[in-house]
Amino acid sequence: MKSLVSSVSLLLITLLLSLPRPTAAAAGSNPGGELFAAYVANFYVLQGANGWFKKTQTNGVADFWELAEEIETVIDAHEASCPGADTPLISQLLDGFTAKNGTNWSNNIYNDDCMWASIAFSRGYLNTGNERYRTIARWNFDMVYARAWDNVLGGGFYWSTANGSKNACVNGPAGIAATLLAQTCHDPAYQVKAVGFYNWERAHLFNPTNGAVADSQETNGIVHGWASTYNQGTFIGLANFLGQTNDAALAADFTRDHLTRQGLLQQYGVAGNNSGFNAIFLRWMVRFVRERGMENRYLTWLQDNADAAWLDRRPSDDLSWCQWLRPTSRTRVLHSWDCTPSLEAVVLLGVTPVNLSKTSASAANLIPSSPGK
Repeated sequence: MKSLVSSVSLLLITLLLSLPRPTAAAAGSNPGGELFAAYVANFYVLQGANGWFKKTQTNGVADFWELAEEIETVIDAHEASCPGADTPLISQLLDGFTAKNGTNWSNNIYNDDCMWASIAFSRGYLNTGNERYRTIARWNFDMVYARAWDNVLGGGFYWSTANGSKNACVNGPAGIAATLLAQTCHDPAYQVKAVGFYNWERAHLFNPTNGAVADSQETNGIVHGWASTYNQGTFIGLANFLGQTNDAALAADFTRDHLTRQGLLQQYGVAGNNSGFNAIFLRWMVRFVRERGMENRYLTWLQDNADAAWLDRRPSDDLSWCQWLRPTSRTRVLHSWDCTPSLEAVVLLGVTPVNLSKTSASAANLIPSSPGK
């Protein structure tokens, strides 16, 4: 298949990755720092040199892919100069991840899990300089590439080792992982792979008319058209890396216009696999907006989501969940994964001055929380 895009130079990728990140602090306040401190206080565990996030406020360890994404949220906070999000914390989390999951992830049948973690470890290398993290990211990417890419459906990664479907949730992240490896390893072969992932996803799952990213395609050719914010987000992230701004904007427009309610990102429930989807969308969406100077087109909408996350926080512990149409439950034991969208939103976008002193109880437009919910 003829490539839809030419390989972007490693110099351009390096430039984009090195651009300064916006700080979360507003005048006289640091709401991002406040939510970050609350998140760490409620979920972080450190044993020796190894750190991780609990699954809930009371027990457990976050699952493989959730922990990888939570580490990315810390990296985002670090790059946004959020107080407390320092490089030792990143190192403790990455070392804790390998203490729990090893450095060889081939026993994980889900190829997307390995891609999320490869991204986290590449970004960990970029922020700490520890070459061990780069080695782990590269080895596991190569391992998955060997088992997951073939010519069925013209290329692309399978979602799992069952080889039943090729999904957006693995091909978008794989393209991002490959782009990062092209930079960190100074190896243009990974850039070629990144372009291959983009070309495949665009040809098989992306709707160039309305910007929707379909969920998956089975090996028999059937496409499952369900669109989700995290798949929209990784497509935007990869398109941005490769300079495909028109496609990225089209996917962003679809998310804003079709995956929202009252202007707020779609809710995915709590205590489930999907509850952190909006954090992933925001990570790549905000990066796209900042790097491409598209604030006039999207920033007001994104800021509304960050403000809702801030207003949602509960007074007892300053945690804010992912259900932005209603205040955070006053009684529920929260999952760490559920709190990442709010943390991501406020750290990356800050809070508008008019909302800095408000609490969720003052947000009249939000749906009241049901007792015990």
